[in-house]
Amino acid sequence: MTNESNKIETIHPTGFLRLPQVLKLIPVSRSSWWAGCREGKFPAPVKLGVRTTAWRAEDISALIRDFSK
Repeated sequence: MTNESNKIETIHPTGFLRLPQVLKLIPVSRSSWWAGCREGKFPAPVKLGVRTTAWRAEDISALIRDFSK
């Protein structure tokens, strides 16, 4: 459980995380991550621009907390 809390502490409480940052915190492949997003297992992405996709830091922190339960 301390490992998950350490991960959450490294995330700024607000803002956005790009996919490489998310995958460092949640060890799944890129394709598994995108499949999980489509299935609703992982948080939905936010389009910040035409070629820029990110995830809300709050959503990723909540996902890590849910995994640690």
